[in-house]
Amino acid sequence: MAADGVALRPAQAAGGLPRQRPLDTMTFREGNLQAPTRHPLDWQAADFYDEAACNRELERVFGICHGCRRCVSLCQAFPTLFDLVDNGPSGEVDGVAAADYGKVVDQCYLCDLCYMTKCPYVPPHPWNVDFPHTMLRAKAIRFRQGKVSRAERLLASTDLQGRFAGIPVVVQAVNAVNRSRPGRVVLDKALGVDPQAWLPDLAERKFRSAAAPSPQSPVIDGERTPGKVAIFATCFVNYHEPGIGHDLLAVLAHNAIPYVLVEKERCCGMPRLELGDLDGVADAQAANVPVLERYARDGYAILSAVPSCTLMFKQEIPLMYPDDAAVQAVKEAMWDPFEYLMARHKDGLLKTDFRQPLGKVSYHVPCHGRVQNIGRRTEELFRLVGQAVEVQLNTVERCSGHAGTYGVKKAHHADAMKIGRPVFKAMARDGPDYITSDCALAGNHIAQGMAESGAPAARLAHPLSLLRIAYGL
Repeated sequence: MAADGVALRPAQAAGGLPRQRPLDTMTFREGNLQAPTRHPLDWQAADFYDEAACNRELERVFGICHGCRRCVSLCQAFPTLFDLVDNGPSGEVDGVAAADYGKVVDQCYLCDLCYMTKCPYVPPHPWNVDFPHTMLRAKAIRFRQGKVSRAERLLASTDLQGRFAGIPVVVQAVNAVNRSRPGRVVLDKALGVDPQAWLPDLAERKFRSAAAPSPQSPVIDGERTPGKVAIFATCFVNYHEPGIGHDLLAVLAHNAIPYVLVEKERCCGMPRLELGDLDGVADAQAANVPVLERYARDGYAILSAVPSCTLMFKQEIPLMYPDDAAVQAVKEAMWDPFEYLMARHKDGLLKTDFRQPLGKVSYHVPCHGRVQNIGRRTEELFRLVGQAVEVQLNTVERCSGHAGTYGVKKAHHADAMKIGRPVFKAMARDGPDYITSDCALAGNHIAQGMAESGAPAARLAHPLSLLRIAYGL
């Protein structure tokens, strides 16, 4: 709202950034019942990195959030903001020092849930609130100013860390350090990694070097689905949990879907995005998109088994490059594995010869899966399995709190566990045989939280692993 009580709406100023002009009552009512739409990220405009302009937009958005408070339960960003407002001299956003805006920005890990599931003021509403991308702009300014530590940048360098995977002596040494108390003290001092946070092991053999070749089979295209698949392995699957990739290949082979591994790849750029390193994201885009475009143009469905990686190619990179035809081609070809498999089922081409019961399964829907706007495809496939064999499914749809590097940092690990506490409790309901999440990081975070809360032990397995079990492969 303006100082005189007139509602405000964004308009385009120089550089494509929002400015304000009065909003009449009729316009105010437009758009608030429509589906959220996303505007491109104008990250190459000169004003994008103008700190004063960014602070004005932060104040505008924070003022709207303060008046609404609908997102208070999502993460720590909103409680941090509301505490700053409530404890300030005026009880309004104008009482919060601009220097304290960074405390809110630090708590945002770009899950996108506020935008896609909660906020009534996102576009096409004329107030044009995009909390995640406003936070991203502030992060980008801080990164460009050199205020992101070397330790944070190293934690986000997944390809650098992954160079050590597959080297036996190095893998054993690194994994031993990760599991030992003295080693965790060193990681705490050097990188700010909380000694209590779960860390993934390095794989003794990378997924890409051990992947089974695709069996020879005909390419049968469905109405919705290409009949051949290109696998974007992802850093996590390739360097840390290759079993997820092998399970995906086994499921594809069982369903006579020929596959190839993408010829070469780099990190998708999500860890860089979370830091505000947009130039780093641009480098990742320049390395990945030309390769992926070839598969998209050749009629492949491109599958990524990590929701955050899939989201990068479906949303974040396309919003950074809205006019790049290659980026848009990759966007259209990119699939979540269960989105693809359920579309395959609707085409009448997915085998349903499930043989092995799964028992009680607690399934967590990760944030970066929810915001892809594909529905609960993993849950749907579990229910399809349940038509043939026993599956008692408990679905939990709430943020686990892990959020990439956020959950392992000493500054935020306690917050991550606090955010995840309702999820830990809900996942433990009914004493599951398995707990699972499409996001392997979230799954391990949940397993840690359940163990620390004294919940009965349950086996952690990725949904693709459970699907392979159900097929009896």
